[in-house]
Amino acid sequence: MHDLPPLARFGGLLATDLRDVTSDPGALDSSGFWAVTADFEGRLVCARFGDVRPDPVPAPVPGAWRGPDAGQWTSSLGRDAYVAGVRRIREHIEAGEVYQANLCRVLSAPLPEEPGPGGAADVDALTALLARGNPAPYAGTIRLPAHGVEIATASPELYLRRTGRRIESGPIKGTGRTAADLLPKDHAENVMIVDLVRNDLGRVCATGSVTVPELCALEEHPGLVHLVSTVAGELADGAGWPELLAATFPPGSVTGAPKSSALRIIEALETAPRGPYCGGIGWVDADRGTAELAVGIRTFWIDRRPPGGPRLCFGTGAGITWGSDPDREWAETELKAARLLRVASGVIEEHVNDSGRTVR
Repeated sequence: MHDLPPLARFGGLLATDLRDVTSDPGALDSSGFWAVTADFEGRLVCARFGDVRPDPVPAPVPGAWRGPDAGQWTSSLGRDAYVAGVRRIREHIEAGEVYQANLCRVLSAPLPEEPGPGGAADVDALTALLARGNPAPYAGTIRLPAHGVEIATASPELYLRRTGRRIESGPIKGTGRTAADLLPKDHAENVMIVDLVRNDLGRVCATGSVTVPELCALEEHPGLVHLVSTVAGELADGAGWPELLAATFPPGSVTGAPKSSALRIIEALETAPRGPYCGGIGWVDADRGTAELAVGIRTFWIDRRPPGGPRLCFGTGAGITWGSDPDREWAETELKAARLLRVASGVIEEHVNDSGRTVR
């Protein structure tokens, strides 16, 4: 198919020399540096690399990435279907079945037949474009073509950070173009998900250790703002990665509350699997007992299975509560996607410098 070598790139580190690939989360408690991706539906891929070295994301190379034409994106849920889905979730809320549910849709577009000088679309080249056009704290690449994993993420959201036995999660709920756009509904939504994440961590952390160091802090990102909270705890004795993932996955901010009811509603309303979108993406250093997994939002992945040729995929969604306006929720999914799709189609070639000013 193509000969792009396996690699992973996160936090200024480049990992090469692939040694092992497994779906066993227990391997993350063994040794070595692992790149990790967990699809929303539960497929886990853990890849151990033998060579890990500092290597900042390179500047974009002209022609290295050719994305889809901007007008070629299609959505698994059109506007009418999405708005109807929001109304259906509000009916579930009215019936007392759920307090909140995240409704998402998957966008996709065909990749050009001749994407670049390497002969194959390279997600690491897309990561370089994203780093310039949409900087993000948990950006990265996982490129494992032989295992069906080609991901470029610009995620702003922390799913799990591990430092020894200390665990942190940073759920995002509440999005607007500016702080003035945020409504009381956004704050209520955030607090509901913080309670859910506290409950999830409480299942695997030492009794009494779970705290909320930050609640509804405002974070600015390119083109929008988020409300972000921090939930932390100490992992209980005897608990490792299998227990931690079992207790917390899928991430609460992209499911809903109660999580079990939200997952049932999501399955009924969404027409395409989310895949890496809304899953977990990042790295685990088993030797140092450290890790950083992001929620797989603002994330692109390549699907090479369609008979019509490879497609670039991207997910977007919104958290639905009783206070949701269906048209506004659709607009939020459009806002979250717009800038990233322009970057992937080569429309945005700007970045934010250290002073926070936009540079073209």
